Amino acid sequence: MAVTDRLVIGIVVGSTRSHRRGDSVAGWLVEICSFFDAEFVLLDLADFALPHLDEPEPARRRYRPAQAHTARWAAAVGACDGFVVITPEYNHSFPGVLKNALDYLHSEWEDKAVGFVSYGGYGGVRAVEHLRSVCGQLKMADVRAQPALSLAVDFDEEGRCDPSDLQIRFCHDMLDEVISWASALKALRTRVFRPPDGRGGVVVPGVQ
Repeated sequence: MAVTDRLVIGIVVGSTRSHRRGDSVAGWLVEICSFFDAEFVLLDLADFALPHLDEPEPARRRYRPAQAHTARWAAAVGACDGFVVITPEYNHSFPGVLKNALDYLHSEWEDKAVGFVSYGGYGGVRAVEHLRSVCGQLKMADVRAQPALSLAVDFDEEGRCDPSDLQIRFCHDMLDEVISWASALKALRTRVFRPPDGRGGVVVPGVQ
């Protein structure tokens, strides 16, 4: 893809639990995304139904998915230039289903920006601390700004996402950073390699 193409940002809903609050958080986030110049696509893990990792080979740059569900997930993730991951906090960390989805792929995540929206009793901040280390291993660039939604403050009595003005501002800051970094990294994913004499060169598209 050309660097001038419109950016595609995937919104990963990282919980598949019944009665999850991730749906409400995603709806709120999508409304805010409408103010930004990018294309946003919803990547709800509940829609992909990935089983516990069942590929015979580890996900590296030259892997070939053996399973149809892996190929479908790889195509969806690979089409994105950056991501916003919505995660609850379970026992001081993020859900196992989200870790499983991350582990399925590698090159599709590489050299792409990622931001986080967390929620939980303490805003889900401990889940994101763990996510940052995993995303770093996948060669993703995590942005600093982060909305952290408290179950006691940022949801109404019926469990609908209703964040404070502060969290709304943090969300705008996070999206600004994700889009800026995604734009810069999109250029990085197309590299020009030149021979030592400086003549000519070969353009090698980055893996999407």
